[in-house]
Amino acid sequence: MSKKKIVVLTGAGISAESGLKTFRDSDGLWEGYDVREVATPGAWKKNPALVLEFYNQRRKNVLDAQPNAAHIGLAKLQDDFDVTIITQNIDDLHERAGSKKILHLHGEILKMRSERNYSLVYDIRGDINLGDKAPDGAQLRPHIVWFEEEVPMIEKAIPVVLSADIFVVVGTSLVVYPAAGLVNYAPIEIPKYVIDKQIPYAGVNNVTNIEKPATLGVQELISLLKS
Repeated sequence: MSKKKIVVLTGAGISAESGLKTFRDSDGLWEGYDVREVATPGAWKKNPALVLEFYNQRRKNVLDAQPNAAHIGLAKLQDDFDVTIITQNIDDLHERAGSKKILHLHGEILKMRSERNYSLVYDIRGDINLGDKAPDGAQLRPHIVWFEEEVPMIEKAIPVVLSADIFVVVGTSLVVYPAAGLVNYAPIEIPKYVIDKQIPYAGVNNVTNIEKPATLGVQELISLLKS
């Protein structure tokens, strides 16, 4: 018998419990930086050295962090379900927790690419420096979707959500589009679960709200799915 398909949309809240601060607050700051100065195409044009420095530090933070019980719990669901994680996070904590099918909407901090050619992507564990060039001669930049940039992976995410038997949202405020709009593609009739310390308005049917941090909420989700 084929396993039921669970599709999980994860956001900043799941990685926060691993000590990773991400841009989520309305003050426009990310680790003390104005996001317009470090996470937009304009910032890259104006001061690429600052942008590289900012993401080099984010990369170090990710490498120092460990998956938490929420990441591990979602990976364990693979024993009984066909699970796909669609994450807004740029870290690799889902991978390290053991999840196999992961779609990164906003890029990956442990990858870099040519600033000219989106398809020239390479793994990176250390720093990217000004003057580091891709084979096409262009400066290497973080493989991250900045604010004001297109989110190409959204086109792959939509059919995944449409195919879900169960849809789960963990640790996202559902205010960053187009990712937040994925909720609307989940079939009306399927069960949906929203896990967050502050439940965002999802505006969809058949929702079970679990108003807890991700680590505790995923435990509760597992219990509900087994019952």
